[in-house]
Formats: sequence, structure tokens, C-alpha cells
Amino acid sequence: MTGASNQLISVSPDELKFQFELEKQSYCDLKVSNTTENNVAFKVKTTSPKKYFVRPNTGVIQPWDSCFIRVTLQAQREFPSDMQCKDKFLLQSTIVASYSDDLPADTFSKDNGRTVEECKLKVVYVTPHSTTGNSEDGSKQGSDANSNQMVQRTREERDAAVRQTQQLQQELDMLKRRRNRKNDLGFSLKFALLVGVIGFMVGILFKLLSSPTTAE
Repeated sequence: MTGASNQLISVSPDELKFQFELEKQSYCDLKVSNTTENNVAFKVKTTSPKKYFVRPNTGVIQPWDSCFIRVTLQAQREFPSDMQCKDKFLLQSTIVASYSDDLPADTFSKDNGRTVEECKLKVVYVTPHSTTGNSEDGSKQGSDANSNQMVQRTREERDAAVRQTQQLQQELDMLKRRRNRKNDLGFSLKFALLVGVIGFMVGILFKLLSSPTTAE
């Protein structure tokens, strides 16, 4: 995670990234660190104050300390054009004499010769379906998923063939026992037909067993 910095503070990350969904709030946390031996006051400004809720929007950070600022994007009723956001944030910072949240109104005014540093942050919208991987990784994951589905389907077909073959074997054994008691022509034809069906199912089973069960 990258950050931005000046002589008084460092800010991480260096942009405000919001997961954009209609009618839902989204937030982004900023870590602001004081990189000096002085008390540093900060103030957050934005070009679209009605869209964002910032807490805290002002404060004082003690020497070598840090604080978190949560910026909340209010629920929106429509998508921005091309998901591009032109909103900007400005983080002002200046050295103050004491650690107090009760800051004078002119704390960040440059008219009295006070040094006020500024850090600009842009806003980025992302959709919930955005992924951090590249397209090649996505294609590979999709290919792996398809391969796993094919392997699973082959295993299910093989198991079904095994169960059916076992059932036919049981019927064959029963017919053999009956054949010992009967020897008429009709029974012999039925017996021969059943033997042929079993041979066919065994052939299918051998074919399924020879199929790959793992995906490369």
C-alpha cells in the first residue's frame, strides 16, 4: 500500500478507494502519521462535502504518533459516468503549540504567516466484482474450474456404471440359479441377452476407468 507525505505528516494510502454499490454506503480509512517532534494539526477538505462523511475531519497528532480518519461515501442512487470520479480531497497540516482538539478558527489560515502544508488525494471507485488478478489468472481459474467439473462428472458416471454393473451381476447370478432348474428355449434367449447387456456395461466401465481423474 503506497502513501503520500510532506514535511509534517505521511498519509496512507495515497488515494481514497471506495467499493461502489447503489444505495449502499462505503468507507475508506486513512492513516495519518506525524513525522516530526512537534504537535501537528490536520484538517480534511473535499470538493463534494455532501457526498462524504469524514470523522474526524480535524484534530491534533502528537509527535511521532498517528491516527485514523474514516471517510464514508454516502449511498448513491446512480452510477457515475464510466465509473470515473472527479472528487478530490485535501489534507492540510500545520504545527501547533499544544495538543488540543479545540483549534482556533484561523489555525489553517496562511494570512498570518503560518506554514500550512497540503496533501491532495484522489478518489477511485471500484465495483464489487473487480478482482486484483490479471485476465490471465482469471482465465486460468476458469479453466481449472471447468476441468474440476469434468473430472467430477466422470467420477459420477463411473460410479453409476459400477453400481449398475453390480446390479446386473446380481440378476445374472439369480438367472444362473434359475437356469439350473429350467432349460427351456425362451429362458436361454433371455439369459443370452442379459449377458450381452452386462458385457456392454463392462465395456463402458473400462472406458470410464481409463479416463483421467486429475486435471493438469
